[in-house]
Amino acid sequence: MRFAKYHGLGNDFLVVDLRAAAAADAALVQDPARVIALCDRQFGVGGDGVLAILPSTTADARMRVLNSDGSEAEMCGNGIRCVARELYERGGLQKPAIAIETGAGRLVCEIDAQGSVVQSVTVAMGKPRLLRSEIPVAGPADERCVEQALPLASGARTITCVSMGNPHAVTFVASRDDAYALAQTLGPDVERHAWFRNRTNAEFAHVRSRREIDLVVWERGCGITLACGTGACATAVAAILTGRADEATPVRVNLPGGSLEITVQAGLTGVAMTGPALHVFDGEIDVARLQPRPSDARAQ
Repeated sequence: MRFAKYHGLGNDFLVVDLRAAAAADAALVQDPARVIALCDRQFGVGGDGVLAILPSTTADARMRVLNSDGSEAEMCGNGIRCVARELYERGGLQKPAIAIETGAGRLVCEIDAQGSVVQSVTVAMGKPRLLRSEIPVAGPADERCVEQALPLASGARTITCVSMGNPHAVTFVASRDDAYALAQTLGPDVERHAWFRNRTNAEFAHVRSRREIDLVVWERGCGITLACGTGACATAVAAILTGRADEATPVRVNLPGGSLEITVQAGLTGVAMTGPALHVFDGEIDVARLQPRPSDARAQ
């Protein structure tokens, strides 16, 4: 199997174009156990996930997001930029806008390229989903979850919940150092909290100004990653909902791996995300022969 290694601000993926693959081969690389083995950084290739490019009847291609723990996510903001670049540069879709079908719907990626080389990708991420039933989060289905106290063993944390096609629980903290420390200690508990029947991504955000936010994300199925595109979008929306930022004004979101520009449209009618996607290398691997990490090594 040929794969391409990409990253968006350090959030790294194995991108596999399966549009012309045999059904058996396509199924094998998307098998959860194989995904775990591929993403293992010592025994496999290493990555935060596998992005499968598949045929689509409603868009130019379909993206399936498979996390490093074998679970599936509805959407990945950094990942879709990587897929868009792969499709533009090597996938036969060299055009200014590429439509990609995702678990969060059909999203359009605008390509900023110099010649045949992509410089950045702007993704129309769609309208944020704010009702508890849409996210989903426990509580009255037709209400929003804005600055609500989430009970944890270590004490309650105030969260604001947003879905960008996948669920996010955002908490605002006093400093950038607090954001990283709390992501490490509280991230796992927030992800698997009983309020979130599908688990959740957990964002820990420090607002530097109305136009700049420092952010650390504990990603569902991955743990702390260097960047999370949907998390950056959700955090910008949460900042507006709580009076910390403004609509129709670009917000710089600084993640450990770099920065994204997020603009939330007036009336919360849509979100645009602009950022890079970098190709690292290509490789080939015999997925059928790939061995999972020994259980004794995994436990250490």
